[in-house]
Amino acid sequence: MKPDNRSSLERIQRGAERMQHTRRRPAYGPLRGLGALGVVGWSVALPTVGGALLGLWLDRVAPARFSWPIALMLGGLVIGVIVAWDWVASEDRTLRRDAPDAPGAANAPGKEKTDA
Repeated sequence: MKPDNRSSLERIQRGAERMQHTRRRPAYGPLRGLGALGVVGWSVALPTVGGALLGLWLDRVAPARFSWPIALMLGGLVIGVIVAWDWVASEDRTLRRDAPDAPGAANAPGKEKTDA
């Protein structure tokens, strides 16, 4: 085959693989983005509010020179941010892995399936 024909064939093959990928995994819509915002928001809000409520209870049960609600609210905020960060990172890894042109993806163009 001539080099021009080979590059045309590869280009057509990549386009066909992208089309198959799109059919298998439809594009993400705006509702998925809103859902992601909700997950991140609740991941931060729940531990923060939980820490504040636990701190109010501890203020009654075990009074201290420092403010339990503020300390535990900050602790809950840190935990919530870590959980949200981990969730966003795992979603990003999933999207990158499933992308048709991602290096190392199972369906990357030019990557041939071999039987082990």
